[in-house]
Amino acid sequence: MTVIAFRVQPLTPERWPDLEDLFGPKGPCYGCWCNHFRMPQKQRMPLLGEGARRLFEERVRKGPPPGVLAYDGETCVGWLQAGPRAHVPEWNNPRRASTPLPDAPAEDERNWAASCFFVRKGWRGKGVTAALLDGAIAFARESGARLLEAAPMDHEFKRSSEGLYVGPERVFLRAGFIEVARQKPGRPLMRLAI
Repeated sequence: MTVIAFRVQPLTPERWPDLEDLFGPKGPCYGCWCNHFRMPQKQRMPLLGEGARRLFEERVRKGPPPGVLAYDGETCVGWLQAGPRAHVPEWNNPRRASTPLPDAPAEDERNWAASCFFVRKGWRGKGVTAALLDGAIAFARESGARLLEAAPMDHEFKRSSEGLYVGPERVFLRAGFIEVARQKPGRPLMRLAI
């Protein structure tokens, strides 16, 4: 089996064209453009497609980088939204598997979330998700985060390709994350102290 060494970089404004190429003209997840956890559904739904793309591009241009990109050579093959929990308020909703615990409040910008993965078709199952997570850990460390949390699908949860945008539990376990809560079936809240 050939192992591919992926390069992972923060999504800065000059890398925006790479993200657009990765996501395609309609954007991932029915035109969400990674706004799912950034605003309530009532605000997000009318923006799907071009409105969501413009909003996320503005967010990237304003900074700081909202996550990391993975590259195979010059081709952008993956994305992971990672940054302070405060930047993804819907991820902190009390009805979610990712609801923050009292020892890691969302208001503390040192408490980070790894919330959404996207891997280019043709590169899925080749280690891009693990490379993105490793890159997000390094990015969080360099940015002064104290912890990184995620709410992946566990190994027993019935998966669909749409549901795996949160990542599989095994990738987080291999990276050293531990389960700190289980607020929804099949979705552990996992944490890595940085």
